[in-house]
Amino acid sequence: MIAILTISDTRTVEDDRSGATIRDMAEAAGHRIATYEIVRDEVEAIRRAARRALGKAEIFALICTGGTGFAVRDVTPEALGPLIDRDIPGFGEMFRVLSHDDIGSSTVQSRAFAGVADGRLVFGLPGSTGACRLAMEALILPQLDPEHRPCNFREILVPR
Repeated sequence: MIAILTISDTRTVEDDRSGATIRDMAEAAGHRIATYEIVRDEVEAIRRAARRALGKAEIFALICTGGTGFAVRDVTPEALGPLIDRDIPGFGEMFRVLSHDDIGSSTVQSRAFAGVADGRLVFGLPGSTGACRLAMEALILPQLDPEHRPCNFREILVPR
């Protein structure tokens, strides 16, 4: 199961297009959503919400959207960094390469990231709907597919 966190001071359930995009794409690929929450751009609030989600045994991936830029309130990497045991640097690197086709040099402002926290995947995506769609389609959903070859995230994580 997947948990989704939208990190935003302004979004509501009614207008959160990025969180809805992640949910819809995950469900269309056959994944179940265990929890979805909107959290303010505050380190402790983000960390608490992530710990709640990761504390559920059925969760194998936490996908966060928002708070990955350079604005003063963008603190998602700082909030989630201490929870991550192992970084997946290739995720952020590849996301920025793919993103360059859409937004050009502005992609250098993205701090998109991924890692493993207590045996679960954690993804930090930008808040834009297009960025979420790109990450889900090109990187996350293929890697969550246990049939994806030559390798995928599902086969290397210890099932809970």
